Amino acid sequence: MPPQSGTSVGKPETDSDLAQLFTWEEVGLHSGKKNSKQERWLVIDRKVYDVTQFYRRHPGGNRVLSHYSGQDATDAFSAFHKNEDLVKKYLSSLLIGELAPDQPSCEPTKNEALVQDFRELHEKVKRMGLLKPRHSFFVFIFLHAFLLDIAAWLTIWYFGKSWVPFLIGIAMFTTAQIQYGYFQHDLGHISVFEKVKWNKLWHFIVLAILKGGPASWWIHMHNQHHAKPNCFRKDPDLNMHPFLFSLGKALSVELGKKKKKYMPYQHQHKYFAVLAPVAFVAYVQMIIFHYAIQRKKWFELTTTMFYNVRVCLMYIPLMGFKTFMAYYWLARLLESCWFLWITQMNHIPMNINYDQNLDWVSAQLAATCNVDQSMFNDWFSGHLNFQIEHHLFPTMPRHNYWKVAPLVKSLCAKHGVKYICKPMLTAFADILRSLKVSGEHWQEAYLHL
Repeated sequence: MPPQSGTSVGKPETDSDLAQLFTWEEVGLHSGKKNSKQERWLVIDRKVYDVTQFYRRHPGGNRVLSHYSGQDATDAFSAFHKNEDLVKKYLSSLLIGELAPDQPSCEPTKNEALVQDFRELHEKVKRMGLLKPRHSFFVFIFLHAFLLDIAAWLTIWYFGKSWVPFLIGIAMFTTAQIQYGYFQHDLGHISVFEKVKWNKLWHFIVLAILKGGPASWWIHMHNQHHAKPNCFRKDPDLNMHPFLFSLGKALSVELGKKKKKYMPYQHQHKYFAVLAPVAFVAYVQMIIFHYAIQRKKWFELTTTMFYNVRVCLMYIPLMGFKTFMAYYWLARLLESCWFLWITQMNHIPMNINYDQNLDWVSAQLAATCNVDQSMFNDWFSGHLNFQIEHHLFPTMPRHNYWKVAPLVKSLCAKHGVKYICKPMLTAFADILRSLKVSGEHWQEAYLHL
């Protein structure tokens, strides 16, 4: 007779024989959805782990594990961790069993053939050395941003605060900040150095000292986005829904049926370009301080304050307080515009819904699209024009995205998964088109009696 799930079987001869056996259905019952005290289990490489006591202490953020509770986290685990063998040593104390032999390698609702082919591709990517960084590339990325930062200050120092140097200074300061942002993004994904500790150290330096934000906050927020992109209530990048924007057909219809009208969503494609950057600047300034105080990140709060004091001491003596305020906040607003259009061109036009528990490849392809490659597009977007490859392999150095893209395209073609790539201006226009369509879905549901 086949072994029964939830029980140890036969005479123990190996560690595997001692393991308790479970079905996918049993794992799914421990998702923690009902309340915060409910048990949380997840599966990695057919092994079942109880993360109930650990998920709040997870270095990558407590919500990442919570979002995968009751699900298969194998591909997410591989994507986020460079040294899987090292991390698995810490998992041993959380191991409670494994899937029964008659259970498939991934949840029955997922495309097992696609899952297996992607795992083979992931191993191939490792063998090809595509997860290894080229340090000269990142030295250039950092130095060109740092030199622009210095040049912005020197322009004001030498030429004064008249209109021409004022605008040139803003342009260079804004460009430096956005390029710092791309570089800290690389560091946060552990893709610049081989050793995790060096990535973390430089991530702190760039984000805290050069940009004025807490590194732990970025990790907490961004890892959730990669774990469950475009999943409402799991992806924090959707926090502006539904208060400012109605996103995606399903959520817009739901909002309309509930007669929720925080904003005139039928016009959201008209006010996005103005309201979104202003709201984002205000939101970031508020949330970083709230996060640091709420979580008692006093050191990070101090470094954030240090950044603001440093910038004030650098510029106020040269241009006065009022002119500096105009200079600084205009630069932040321009940075916000740049950041939002680049990041949202890959996501807002794509599928936005609640978590459908798709396999890793399908989930990432449903939520992301690419923009055509060119030297300008690569630089202007920080290589986030390769959003698909970045989401599938988040620890991959960005200079290797173009190398893996043909392999990903072949995988998608083989399994009938859409691989979308478009010109940058088309991608920008699609943001507004999708907002307009979502607003129409909301309006129709809202007015329907």
